[in-house]
Amino acid sequence: MSFTSSLSKISSKTGKFTLLVLLLSGISLFAQEPELNSLHGNFQIDAQYYNADSLIGAPVVNEKVLSNAWGNINYARGKFSAGVRYEAYNNVMQGFDTRYKGQGITNRFARYSDKLLDVTIGNFYEQFGSGMVLRAYYEPGLLFDNSIDGFRVISNPYKGITLKGLVGRQRSFFSLGPGIVRGFDGEVFLNELLDSTLGNKKTKIFMGGSFVSKYQTDENPSFYLPKNVGAYGGRLNIIHEGFNFFGEYIHKDNDPSADNLRIVDGVPYYSYKPGEALFISTSYAQKGFSFLLQLKRIDNMGFRSDRDASLQNVLINYLPATTRQHTYLMPAFNPYATQPRGEAGGLAEMQFKLKKGTWYGGKYGTDVTINYSHASGINQIGVKDSTTAMHLYTTEWNLLPDSKNLGEFFGRFSKDIGDQYYHDFFIEVTRKINKHWKMNFMYANQFYNRNIVQFGSSSAGYQNILSNIVVVDLTWKYSSNSALRLETQGFFTDNKSNPNAGSWVTGMLEWTPNTNVFIALLDQYNYGNPDPSLQLHYALVSAGYTSGPHRIMLSAGKQRAGIFCVGGVCRNVPASNGVSISITSTF
Repeated sequence: MSFTSSLSKISSKTGKFTLLVLLLSGISLFAQEPELNSLHGNFQIDAQYYNADSLIGAPVVNEKVLSNAWGNINYARGKFSAGVRYEAYNNVMQGFDTRYKGQGITNRFARYSDKLLDVTIGNFYEQFGSGMVLRAYYEPGLLFDNSIDGFRVISNPYKGITLKGLVGRQRSFFSLGPGIVRGFDGEVFLNELLDSTLGNKKTKIFMGGSFVSKYQTDENPSFYLPKNVGAYGGRLNIIHEGFNFFGEYIHKDNDPSADNLRIVDGVPYYSYKPGEALFISTSYAQKGFSFLLQLKRIDNMGFRSDRDASLQNVLINYLPATTRQHTYLMPAFNPYATQPRGEAGGLAEMQFKLKKGTWYGGKYGTDVTINYSHASGINQIGVKDSTTAMHLYTTEWNLLPDSKNLGEFFGRFSKDIGDQYYHDFFIEVTRKINKHWKMNFMYANQFYNRNIVQFGSSSAGYQNILSNIVVVDLTWKYSSNSALRLETQGFFTDNKSNPNAGSWVTGMLEWTPNTNVFIALLDQYNYGNPDPSLQLHYALVSAGYTSGPHRIMLSAGKQRAGIFCVGGVCRNVPASNGVSISITSTF
């Protein structure tokens, strides 16, 4: 069923009303004062022609050309704004969920905002705190969209107080999920609320609390499944000059679902254990130096408006990633995806600048980043109830243990840590050598538990990957608008498990003759694959043209299979061989 037909069933009156408002507003755009109106938007079109390539695992695609396209149009006048987004997947490109098939208006909203009330009807995006209890957002690179279609109200009834309330259903491809999401959030900025005592203080204090619930009918004949599931918690943010502390704890009611379902000897077992999540982030920054420390513990925190959904569909919450999202190919070869069933870990990062004019800092100074991140499972104990055939997975750890000192608290925390899932240690050094040359060097050591991260099972049969990675990036700026960049990378490992087994080297040469044009040649070579027939080159040539807000890029060649992640949310990218085009524009 197309989204157009689905939309007519779901909310035809709202959709037609919004479109009518947009048309009338667009007509009035030229009849009103320019400063009272604005019309803006953006669009992107991606398409690829596919060739089958059995050596790299690129499949036969019967429809040779596949495409993803979307565009936003937004209008604002005074306190009123409205917008629509149209999407078309004819058919959806390889690597994306095939349920994205069709075209139509997937997002439409109308919004009115004044000093007291901010009201939105239609589709909207929202985040409470860090997102561990609710985060609705749009990431087109992943085709991730869990927008809520319904009603939202934001109010500032008194200085320093912000209240939010919402209700609706989430987008599920070209339809809506079966569950109803309801939420409330309140935040207090104490310095504004207590202006007479804290207004002039350098220390800023924010406190907040959230409650989110979902409702879904129980149609399972074998299990008793809760229809209403709530999640709630609180947060604290303290800022003092260069120091910033943020902490949040969330508790979720028992929520047996596909996220915690396990099959043992062909028998399904759900987890009826309540979920919990703790996230702490503290940082300090001054001129030439900064430090970041983050800690996270998650237990049974999958939260969706459809208990039977999987992958990235109808996620209510977002579990913050405490690992670096790399931009270089080889450090990003095995990215980490947050494990909602349970994990504990953290990140520590220090950035500093070596003094310029010294032998170690060079003429312009040298920037250094040292980072270590780690993620492990948590020890879980199975408790079987033979009378109901249900399975409860729990843990020994308690957020508020009966301990009288921090040593005992962290001692119990360390005993809760299970098998290692991931670690990433890297040092990155950036130096401007002179007015023409700039260098970037990186060394990284990574551990990757492929069984857990990619397949969610310790018995998937793949070897853990321990790798050493080196990146050297040199840029020669031979004129004010022209540059030549050479990038070499090495990924060294003893991993023997395909796909992508063994060591790799990568080379790229990028030429920017002027500010509008770039040409790049890339080759990834799997020279260390234990199967000689798979010691392949993945060559790719790209060219792009940019003019103001418009960008066109063409690419031709091979792309290896892998994983693409944004903020801890990932999708599998299959191997491909072909020609692609990408066009983006804003107005």
